[in-house]
Amino acid sequence: MRKPILKDKSLLTLLCLLFASGLMAGELTGKVVGISDGDTLKLLTPQRQQVRVRLSQIDAPESKQAFGNKSRQELARICFGKFASLDVEGEDRFGRKLARVRCDGVDAQSHMVSAGMAWVYDRYVTDKSLYQLQQQAKNEKRGVWSDHEAVPPWEFRRASR
Repeated sequence: MRKPILKDKSLLTLLCLLFASGLMAGELTGKVVGISDGDTLKLLTPQRQQVRVRLSQIDAPESKQAFGNKSRQELARICFGKFASLDVEGEDRFGRKLARVRCDGVDAQSHMVSAGMAWVYDRYVTDKSLYQLQQQAKNEKRGVWSDHEAVPPWEFRRASR
């Protein structure tokens, strides 16, 4: 008689945890059906599920902040109604998927930073190449960098409390 492969409960528990974490991370695809602001969108998956997505590593101006509406419009221009591919990194405290987003092949994070429509989010950045794009946007005074008193969104939120 053969012994069961998953006889050990600790191994079974580990496999369950690995499977569950795979649901949080990995690739996700679909059509962008909504744009909340310059770093948040809604994706409709092939299974007809709507998923709220926060673009990882960047932070866009708040809606009541200078460039807030322009930032939202720019993300909509490159993503709304288009096919998106996400590399999901996890979930934030609001239940949104945190992901690197490509809309019709365009890297949304790189585009938004390069256009001056988002800051590199120092606290969460892992792709250090975003800093070079941000510096170029600053040098050329694109977007938020055209305002010599630009306030990062995390400071704006703190001051608004």
